[in-house]
This record gives sequence, C-alpha cells and structure tokens, in this order.
Amino acid sequence: MPYRTLAAGLLAAAPLLAAAQDPQTLYVAAVAATCANCHGTAGRPVQGSPLPPLAGMPSEQMLAQLQAFKAGTRPATVMHQISKGFSDTQLQQIAAWFAAQSR
Repeated sequence: MPYRTLAAGLLAAAPLLAAAQDPQTLYVAAVAATCANCHGTAGRPVQGSPLPPLAGMPSEQMLAQLQAFKAGTRPATVMHQISKGFSDTQLQQIAAWFAAQSR
C-alpha cells in the first residue's frame, strides 16, 4: 500500500509544483534543453567530452559566443546553423538560464 500513499501525495502536490514554475520559466528551460544533445543535461556534459560545460558560464560570456556563432565570426562545426535558429531574445534567455545553473 505504500505506492497508493506515494501516488496520493504526488497528486496532492501537483498543483503546488505546477504553480512553482510560471510558463515563461518553463519555456526558457525548454529552449535551453535543446543544447542537451551535445552539451549534456542542464549544460553538464559527460566526463571526457570535448564540448565545454555550459552550466555556470557567465551569461555575458555565453551570449557573446552565441552571437559570434550566429554571425559566423567564431569557428564552429554546427553551432553556426544551430544559433541561427534562435532569436536574439532566445539567445539571451539561454545564456541567462545556463548562468543560473550550478556547475
């Protein structure tokens, strides 16, 4: 019967959990999640990855790099194409989201 208790508790807490994150926060987290395929979940790549961790990177530094990728002034393999798929506002949101993540 502990599963019923757990399920009942989760159901009771669901409205509180949903209210804890507003739609804009969820949207930004979803946009930033597109980076997970290469840079790891929440910007933490697997150990030994040649890709840089994004979690905890200062937002100004990340934004400058993303803008350089988008402009084609920073060398890259696929980041030129990926960064062009985001608006300048989305790039700012991505940079701020990763800056708020712990390393």
